[in-house]
Amino acid sequence: MENKIEVLSTVTVNYQSDLYKLVDALNRTLKQQNLMFGLALDKEDQEKCVFTIYRT
Repeated sequence: MENKIEVLSTVTVNYQSDLYKLVDALNRTLKQQNLMFGLALDKEDQEKCVFTIYRT
């Protein structure tokens, strides 16, 4: 059985040190709705990060 992850949306935002807390809360809360959230520093601008919403 293949488990596909679909990217629903991405957005680049200004980096804030507490953003990971928001992503963690979203992942814990919406896991049962087959949603997953990610946060990564922008490779070209370390003052920005990329927030991604996935369907699992």
